[in-house]
Amino acid sequence: MYDEQGGHELALTELRRRLADGLAQARLNQTQLATRAELGRTTVSEALSSKKPVPSAGTVAALAGALRLPVSELLVLQRTAAEDPGAVTTEGPGRPIGEWEPHDLEVHPAGPGRAASDSDTPAVRVLPGYVAREHDQMLSDAVRDATAGRSRIVVLVGTSSTGKTRACWEAVQPLAGQGWQLWHPFDPTRAQAALEDLHRVGPRTVVWLNEAQHYLGDRAVGEQIAAAVHHLLVSRERGPVLVLGTLWPEYAHQYTSLPAPGAEDPHSRVRELLSGSTLTVPDVFDAQAVAAADALAECGDVLLGNALTRARTDGRVTQDLAGAPELLNRYQQASPAAKAVLEAAMDARRLGVGLHLPQAFLTDAATDYLHQGDYDHLTDDWSEQSYAELAKPVYGKQVPLRRTIPRPPRRPPTPMTAVGAAAPQATGPQLRLADYLEQHGRAARRHVCPPASFWHAAHAHLTNPDDLNNLTQAAEQRHRLQWAHHLRHRAADHGSTEALHSLAIMREGRGDREAAEALARRAADHGKTEALYELAQMREEAGDRESAEALARQAAHHGNTEALYRLARMRANVGDREAAADLARQAADHGNTEALYDLAQMREEAGDRAGAEALARQAADHGNTEALYCLAVMREKAGDREGAEALARQVAQHGKSHALYSLALMRKGAGDRASSETLFWQAADHGSTDSLYDLAVMREEAGDRAGAEALARQAAERGNPHVLHDLALMREEAGDREGAEALARRARAEALHDLALMREDAGDREGAEALARQAAERGNPHVLHDLALMREEAGDRKGAEALAQQAAERDSTDALHSLALMRKKAGEQEDAEALARQAADLGSLPALHSLAVMREEAGHGEGAEALARQAAGHGSTEALYRLAVMREEAGQREGAEALARMAADYGNHALHTLPKLLDSLWPYGLDPSGRPTPSWQPQASG
Repeated sequence: MYDEQGGHELALTELRRRLADGLAQARLNQTQLATRAELGRTTVSEALSSKKPVPSAGTVAALAGALRLPVSELLVLQRTAAEDPGAVTTEGPGRPIGEWEPHDLEVHPAGPGRAASDSDTPAVRVLPGYVAREHDQMLSDAVRDATAGRSRIVVLVGTSSTGKTRACWEAVQPLAGQGWQLWHPFDPTRAQAALEDLHRVGPRTVVWLNEAQHYLGDRAVGEQIAAAVHHLLVSRERGPVLVLGTLWPEYAHQYTSLPAPGAEDPHSRVRELLSGSTLTVPDVFDAQAVAAADALAECGDVLLGNALTRARTDGRVTQDLAGAPELLNRYQQASPAAKAVLEAAMDARRLGVGLHLPQAFLTDAATDYLHQGDYDHLTDDWSEQSYAELAKPVYGKQVPLRRTIPRPPRRPPTPMTAVGAAAPQATGPQLRLADYLEQHGRAARRHVCPPASFWHAAHAHLTNPDDLNNLTQAAEQRHRLQWAHHLRHRAADHGSTEALHSLAIMREGRGDREAAEALARRAADHGKTEALYELAQMREEAGDRESAEALARQAAHHGNTEALYRLARMRANVGDREAAADLARQAADHGNTEALYDLAQMREEAGDRAGAEALARQAADHGNTEALYCLAVMREKAGDREGAEALARQVAQHGKSHALYSLALMRKGAGDRASSETLFWQAADHGSTDSLYDLAVMREEAGDRAGAEALARQAAERGNPHVLHDLALMREEAGDREGAEALARRARAEALHDLALMREDAGDREGAEALARQAAERGNPHVLHDLALMREEAGDRKGAEALAQQAAERDSTDALHSLALMRKKAGEQEDAEALARQAADLGSLPALHSLAVMREEAGHGEGAEALARQAAGHGSTEALYRLAVMREEAGQREGAEALARMAADYGNHALHTLPKLLDSLWPYGLDPSGRPTPSWQPQASG
């Protein structure tokens, strides 16, 4: 960076020059700067004086932040000037925050590099001035918590190019001067890097999970990564740490949505991790943010000034800085062939193909996107011209479709990847679609099913099993059954365990048991043993016990002991205890602790208490204390209180307090108050906040209100606010309204919610509303919804609507929608539609769906369709499906088919009933064009 002899002085000179320029541009004197930076006047004076030593990193970070200068750049200069060999390092992954360049952390570049006035000073890549918005304050709170020693996770959720990554970068700058590290897991893949090294992260580390879908959404290890991050956050000896991530809204919705009853739950750990940890970044600058950007532009920020000339009206300043509008213009104004290529790329990404798109695939896929006239005018070199056109950069150095080189894996194989797990590498050039165009395509083309050339090209050129499996599901969701069938076979041929699994179950269902086993074994060889497990269950249910056991043992050989364990349970359920015990032993021999638990119960019931305890301890040593807990309960019920307590204490020694707590509840239920209280205290000493709850209630019932409150506060401080909540309700019932409110305010907002409902029931409507507003201000507007419904049922329609409007002002439209449904049920169609429209206009998809149904029922079919399409455009095909069923039932077959085809093209089949309707209309599926597919027969597979 600098030469050996003059580097320190040059860096110090440049550092002070930048600070002085910043001071002048900010129009501050040194005293004002000291106040803004929260530094002493002398510290500021010495930092700017050429006669004083190099200022500290903390001082430089504070000054840079106060002057809105690039903190990281100034810290690099500070370190070079000080030449500090004792920079903070840790044994864990990462490096000091100040050594990172923001663009290496995927902060969007916004302009060309700029060299300093001194020719020996390196050029730096320029970032525009930063405009802090509401979410930045919440990020700052998280950083303050981390600085104070409390680990935090924050995941920013927003659409493409809204400033999520830049916000994270700005947030961590105060940590740079405190010696914090930053780790960005990236190589060889983001998910693999995170999984392999999360356990090495040490204190005072920022874990940088930009585009967190590549970590948390990884099909193979996303749940493991979520569990590892959670463990890092709750491990005191490894904290404090700060985990920062970014997500697009559709990924956040996917990971946090509850699965349908009976469906798989692929994101349970991710959902738990994200609960309460997401922070929304708005798409646009509000008036206050635009004014702040104006102030920076007036102080000489050319990049922001130029962006404001283009984006002041719509407020999309960050997108403009990232080049998004020009990208959109390039797409809309592209030649027909280039536009066809871009649309094929958009469809590939939205349907689940990976970031790296083979050029050969896009070339073949694009042809059916062209109108016949444009297709007839294609030249021999049309593809070369199209890719050259799309490779030209736009403002912000982005290109619509750029060449990319996927990084090959550079690490030794692990046990999980050693046997055929590597996906086949695509040959030929590969391309990556610009992020903004990808997201534009997800929204603008949501209603489009790709043409036949797309599916044909995917089948011919794609080799990545995950890509092929994702397209299989996309075709199936759009009722393109024939293409789904062929793509599933193609995916299986390339090692997709999902496809092999599905084909195995299909073959078993058709009676082709030999083929089913062969496919299941192939899936197991690639690491997915669920097919063997499911086949074992199917054979057991069909009465073929010998074959079921053989398959279960094969699954166990591949590391999945669940099949043996489940067979053991099935045998036990039909009374075959001997066979159940034999299978449980086999599962236990393979390390299944649930089987050890079952065996321990069997031994206990057979009178072999010593054997039962030995098995239970063995399970506990492997992390499963449930067997010891179960034995403790069994001994308590049998009257062996001493033995029960001994076992419960063993459970507690393994870090679990629930056995002691359960015994305490049993003693309390038996009327042994003294013994139960002793056990509650023992459980509390081992971390049980539920025990504190019961102790607090016991004190309250005994009249010791101060003692009850003290215990409730302890429970709340340990993360259990329910004690304060329930005490508040007990005081309300006892007539101590003031004491109830005081406790409710210290509890969660739900306590105020419940008190409000109690006051409403008691006829104190004014008091109920006051408490409801307090609850809403603390983030719980549902109480306003509940009160609105109570007023509606009581005949106070005006009061109900007023409360529903208050809830809507707090971003909760449920009350308006619920009132609409109540009015509809009462036959008041006009009022119902008006309320549903209000809720729909405020963004309620359920209300939009209800409004569409109301219009259809009223005979306004065209308006109903328009509303259903509007809902589908926001991701819900429920209204389209409902209207299709209504028209089918009314004998309007043509109208039903049109709506069902539209729903199929959207491909959003969260509703399990929609495929049934599609199957009844088109049993062989639809062609990509939307025409019914002629009769066809599935091919056989090996």
